[in-house]
Amino acid sequence: MPGKKTVKRPSPPEEIKAAKKVKASLVSHSSHRTVPGLVLALGQGDVGQLGLGEDVMERKKPALVSLPEKIVQAEAGGMHTVCLSETGNIYTFGCNDEGALGRDTSVEGSEMSPGKVELKEKIVQVSAGDSHTAALTEEGRVYIWGSFRDNNGVIGLLEPMKKCMLPVQIQIDAAVLKIASGNDHLVMLTVDGELYSSGCGEQGQLGRVPERFTNRGGRRGLERLLIPQCVPVKGRSKVRFQDVFCGAYVTFAVSQEGHVYGFGLSNYHQLGTLSTSSCFAPLNLTAFKNSTKSWVAFSGGQHHTLCLDSEGKAYSLGRAEYGRLGLGEGAQEVKEPTVVPGLTGVQSVACGASVSCAVTKDGRVFAWGMGTNLQLGTGEEEDEWSPLEMTGKQLENRVVLSVSSGGQHTVLLVQDKQQS
Repeated sequence: MPGKKTVKRPSPPEEIKAAKKVKASLVSHSSHRTVPGLVLALGQGDVGQLGLGEDVMERKKPALVSLPEKIVQAEAGGMHTVCLSETGNIYTFGCNDEGALGRDTSVEGSEMSPGKVELKEKIVQVSAGDSHTAALTEEGRVYIWGSFRDNNGVIGLLEPMKKCMLPVQIQIDAAVLKIASGNDHLVMLTVDGELYSSGCGEQGQLGRVPERFTNRGGRRGLERLLIPQCVPVKGRSKVRFQDVFCGAYVTFAVSQEGHVYGFGLSNYHQLGTLSTSSCFAPLNLTAFKNSTKSWVAFSGGQHHTLCLDSEGKAYSLGRAEYGRLGLGEGAQEVKEPTVVPGLTGVQSVACGASVSCAVTKDGRVFAWGMGTNLQLGTGEEEDEWSPLEMTGKQLENRVVLSVSSGGQHTVLLVQDKQQS
């Protein structure tokens, strides 16, 4: 009789489950904000982006937004606002035509006041574009809602021509550390130091789509643009990134060695390039090479860029009209980072379409640029060519934690002085 075959006994289901059950690690990045505060809003609010109810169409000075929780991050999109609470909840208000609020606004006027976005996971970061919003969970997953647009209109979000009125999860293999939104594109930084991008690529802002394919994706169609894919970086060795920032039509990324890469629109040299041609692939930007300082933050408006160095100095470059560079009356277009005079100890910078803001380490906020939409907090519609400290009753005895400017409004996160 032949000997009995030895059959390997399969592991019991419990053991299989135990082997597969790896506790998801919580992602962490220096950009995740944790200090709670109150939200103030100013500027134009005709579609509810101020969050002050149906009767308030504009505010010349910062006004307090009523929210059910303390907020750690407040972001101004094109015509909507996104607030992240200290417990990881999201509240949105403003224009919901493309689904940027991520919640039901069928009740008349409900978009004009803060409403909660239903997400079961804890959120650690949010970003807002013109017509989309994104959220990063504590385990590195990304949710998105709304729609991307190009020069011809809606292109969709994750599927061609399909907007999402409620949050949907983005499917990528790696855990994400940070998200950043431009007007119509999203960039994600993974734990492996890679960048994934999706959205409109017309100006090169995706960094991975050749110019000939940017018009709705060429023969491969919109999937080429909308399905997030890794941004390749040419070079002798693999480039890994530690941070990423988006302007309206540009992307800046800082490598782990401290080199600044950029791609996107540079028609006014807002990328710091000598040429005014758009960059469709990551370019190691020589304008930001300086051994004496490191670059810690970037923000981009429609045609200008603000950047911040490790010494607390703010710099501007790009288009000068309306005073958005903060370099004084009569300033001309600037091709390389130029120090914004009158600002010291800056901890963060932010751009709206044609406005600029900076928050100092002692909790003051300065604004300059186009005054038309009352985003500067001066109470007037005149343009400001140099940084001017924002004042108002709601800023008395408070420190400013952060600032964000959208298409026509500005939002501030503040904290009472005794708490700071």
